[in-house]
Amino acid sequence: MLIPLPNHTLYAYTGGKPFTPTQPTAVFIHGVLNDHSVWILQTRYMAHHGWNVLAIDLPGHCKSEGMPPQSVEEAADTVMALLDAMNIKKAALIGHSFGSLIALEAAVRDAQLHPGRVSHLVMVGTAYPMRVSPALLDLSVSAPFKAIDMVNSFSHSTLAPPPSALGPGTWLYGGSKALMRRVLASNLQVNVFHTGFKACDDYRGGETTMPQVTCPTLFVLGSADQMTPPKAAQSLIDLCEQAQVVKLPAGHALMTEAPEGVLQALKDFLKS
Repeated sequence: MLIPLPNHTLYAYTGGKPFTPTQPTAVFIHGVLNDHSVWILQTRYMAHHGWNVLAIDLPGHCKSEGMPPQSVEEAADTVMALLDAMNIKKAALIGHSFGSLIALEAAVRDAQLHPGRVSHLVMVGTAYPMRVSPALLDLSVSAPFKAIDMVNSFSHSTLAPPPSALGPGTWLYGGSKALMRRVLASNLQVNVFHTGFKACDDYRGGETTMPQVTCPTLFVLGSADQMTPPKAAQSLIDLCEQAQVVKLPAGHALMTEAPEGVLQALKDFLKS
């Protein structure tokens, strides 16, 4: 689905179902050098079980127009514009890594204008602060393919997928690397790899934003995550009044390494 926003058109994957205003809505936000497809296993299920699904490509990524967001706050404005454009009354915001910070910031910003519109917040593979090493930041510009290899090594705890991950014979590491190369190539004007990493590294709003969250919040963390280790999320968990935590035996690529675990965590949480 292509959604006109004030400054550009945003793409959102709907799980193959039309948007139905009477159903609850879940907005899925991907991380750095990813797109909507990282949520494919979770979004397809939800779209066929009573939810509107909007899994977006961030601006300047793949099927979405516009400039890539330079900051978490700028990306959060896009999410708010999406909710306005679709006239959504209630939404759950679900973000992974960079997307988790965007979801956090959007939940609070939107609550200030539309109290109660964000019903649930889910932060998958999150950390605060979400530091990126200077070496990796430099490589994202000077040698992006080498940086992609490094990120994928840190993001996966196994090379063998579970039976439920994208079908027999799936190579998680290779598939993720191919996706990152494709997303990087989707924007020839701006390096979305470096832009996304820098936005993560620059974000300093977590300590003031997290205490303002008024909706239930779920943290889904990978016990073998080397990009955002579970202990790196503890500062946000401590500041959250309605926190629930689920730890899964996976690395940073939770949605494909533990697809059923992530889906079950979402199903249980969104029932509340």
